[in-house]
Amino acid sequence: MSNKAASRYAKSLIDLSTERNALEEIKNDMVFFEDVVDTNSELEAILKNPIVPLDKKAGILNDIFGNKVHEVTNSFLKLVVNKGRSAILFDTAKQFISQYNDIKGIVTAEVTSAIAITDANRTEIVALVKKELGANEVVVKEKLDEKLIGGFILKVGDKQFDASIAGGLQKLKKEFALS
Repeated sequence: MSNKAASRYAKSLIDLSTERNALEEIKNDMVFFEDVVDTNSELEAILKNPIVPLDKKAGILNDIFGNKVHEVTNSFLKLVVNKGRSAILFDTAKQFISQYNDIKGIVTAEVTSAIAITDANRTEIVALVKKELGANEVVVKEKLDEKLIGGFILKVGDKQFDASIAGGLQKLKKEFALS
């Protein structure tokens, strides 16, 4: 349920941001908010705790973000807290970023590989994803996983392409098991 509410709040904030010609600034605020909450489990716990008084939550958020974010972001944070919905603020920020990316045609490609990918690989992946998905921009997030042996796994949205040697070996094992 909270995901639907977070999505609706995010959509409202996008609409308001667009109306105020502040979409980029507020997107940056949401990235900032998500990073702060993501790296501070205490803040997330406070936001999700129904026992912490609303004015205390609003005060904490104001202390952290008050003069560092757009006035629309500040008002939005206060509004959501005062409605007793602070538990969904983190999800709302994620939803906002996701909806922003959809509007702008920005796609995130997660690349997991055994060793760091080269600039040439990165350029190739960006070109491929742009071509296949018609994206305007591709953000590449890289993860290392020594268990992969070689190759890489590319994940974009709910699609995954496994070009790792380990993945190939798994497929071979399954095929031999079937015969």
